[in-house]
Amino acid sequence: MATPPPSARPPGATAAPSTGPMGIFGGTFDPIHYGHLRTAFELLEALRLPEMRFMPAGNPPHREQTVASNELRLEMVRAATAGQGAFTVDDREMRKSGPSYSVETLTELRAEYPARPLCLIVGMDAFLGLPKWHQWRELLSLAHLIVAHRPGWRAPTMGPLGEMLVDRGTGAIADLHAAVAGRIYIHAVTQLEISSTELRSLIGAGRDPRYLMPDGVRRIIHDSGCYARKDFAKG
Repeated sequence: MATPPPSARPPGATAAPSTGPMGIFGGTFDPIHYGHLRTAFELLEALRLPEMRFMPAGNPPHREQTVASNELRLEMVRAATAGQGAFTVDDREMRKSGPSYSVETLTELRAEYPARPLCLIVGMDAFLGLPKWHQWRELLSLAHLIVAHRPGWRAPTMGPLGEMLVDRGTGAIADLHAAVAGRIYIHAVTQLEISSTELRSLIGAGRDPRYLMPDGVRRIIHDSGCYARKDFAKG
């Protein structure tokens, strides 16, 4: 399994392992917090992934405009993932001028890593909305789908998603390593009751987000004032 030489590696991607499945963890990360990081870490360990690549969205087609700038969100993601060698950061979606479609990002990654399994991480709520995604049926030709859910959620049993789960679902982690794409794997993860929306409201009210996010992210928010208020102490 070959990886692109340094000259061919995307300029926004940090150095990464060259073999084994790549987890792809996308989101607006506005801001990134411990809920994101815990989910990524649990899947990294459970699925035996050598790499979890964080991919901040630039212009997500299904979401409102982000509050923090692309530059600040990228800085926060890099600060949050520093120190965990298996966490890497890729800013390719931020460098696009148009909407960030997952199928286009996966097509790029597949061209760069033709023999490497790709594992796109989505939440159960995103999975249930998959038929609204751009060219959603093409996703499994490019990657595996890893559905992270909280205990108590039930996967669909009817409709196009139910049929897809019957055809493509697997409970074997080995299947994610044996093929480069095409399987759906559902895994329960610890759901920390933290949301980016609530964090922005908390910070906007002048309250301190300490212990809800890494200190490096907290310092960036404090120093930039990107969520309107920085009344909490930085120390």
